[in-house]
Amino acid sequence: MTRSRNVRQRSKKKRVHTLEVATERWKVLTKVLAVVDALKKEEEHVTPLKRLEILRPQLGLTKPNKVAHFVSRSPQLFEVCRDSRGVMWAGLSPQAEALVEEEARLLEDHSRTAAEYVTRLLMMSVDRRLAIDKIAHFRRDMGLPHDFKTRWVHMFPEQFRVVRLEDGDYLELVSWNPNWAVTELEKKTAALTGDANANGIGSPPGELSLSFPMKFPPNFTSYYKFYGKVHHYVKKGNTEQFQKTTYLSPYSEARGLTPGSPEFDKRAVAVMHEVLNFTLEKRLVIDHLTYFCREFVMPQKLMSLLLKHYGIFYVYERGKRFSVFLTKSYDGTKLIEKCPLVRWKEKVLQLTSYRGRIKNLGKFAELFDSEDYLFGNDDSSSATDSILDVKSEDSDDIMDDAALADDTEMDVGDLSDCCIE
Repeated sequence: MTRSRNVRQRSKKKRVHTLEVATERWKVLTKVLAVVDALKKEEEHVTPLKRLEILRPQLGLTKPNKVAHFVSRSPQLFEVCRDSRGVMWAGLSPQAEALVEEEARLLEDHSRTAAEYVTRLLMMSVDRRLAIDKIAHFRRDMGLPHDFKTRWVHMFPEQFRVVRLEDGDYLELVSWNPNWAVTELEKKTAALTGDANANGIGSPPGELSLSFPMKFPPNFTSYYKFYGKVHHYVKKGNTEQFQKTTYLSPYSEARGLTPGSPEFDKRAVAVMHEVLNFTLEKRLVIDHLTYFCREFVMPQKLMSLLLKHYGIFYVYERGKRFSVFLTKSYDGTKLIEKCPLVRWKEKVLQLTSYRGRIKNLGKFAELFDSEDYLFGNDDSSSATDSILDVKSEDSDDIMDDAALADDTEMDVGDLSDCCIE
């Protein structure tokens, strides 16, 4: 496991302020969308605040802030009222209702693209099948619909099917599409060079010798401390050698590769690069990647590999949750290529109280994940906080916790056998 002290030692040497801000904005949006999803499951999209308070862990809302305070901060999205019995209720505003309907249309439009990306995940896996519960962690990142597990997985029988094994339901590849066994990097290289044959469409996947695009901040520091030892993110000779190394395509059979070899590591970088390209915002929670170490033939020390290739990837290491970006996909805080679902998320964020006013990014904040830090605090919040005070209750009879857990980030500290080192 990664120790918090070592994280702090690494982090302050190489933080990129713009990407830190982008992540904080995404974290706020994730919490807001979790509340929206919870309200959508309720009749008429309205529920007692007490019910949401019980679900606070599944919604990703941390103590000491209460749900009442959180929803009251975004009155354009959430409406709060008190009934004749004094019970506080929360519901979606008319603007939020319109956004929910818009999202449903956009997810339907994106469905074919999402099906292609899921099929390509299956094509990269060693057994040509993946656990549905694992894919569900990518649901919002890849633009999969809310009914992904129940309806959507049965919509493309020509591409994949659901099979039930002893340990659960899996999605299994039905037919191999050679035109999809081409990495996004190959396609972009072909487009830049004008070589129509460079992308290898229609050819069996094999060895590649492509260089990965890299991007460094102006004040880049090339070293970090990891478990008390000084390491270099980038050494010129090592980087040049790595970029020249020939490697197997992520869509090729990789069982015979020797773990720790340059070819093995570069293919693992290619796999992570490809998976990140499938996501809407070219970023993922690292925990979600670690679930696929065996299926995608990636090293157990995945965190070390990501840190080693700083320039290709940027690892956000604050708080309890780590995220990884494709550095070349961002210009400052902005994603360069935005699909309609990303623009929809930006519209939702504009209706929250978050305006990007993040202070003290140069310091490692223990309370970095709190809504108080993200949204700011003021004296008026105390009145709102006093509305609700729930000691403890069992939430199993209120909402399906697993459905909410699919869209929330995992705590690094909760993983007993993850691939982070």
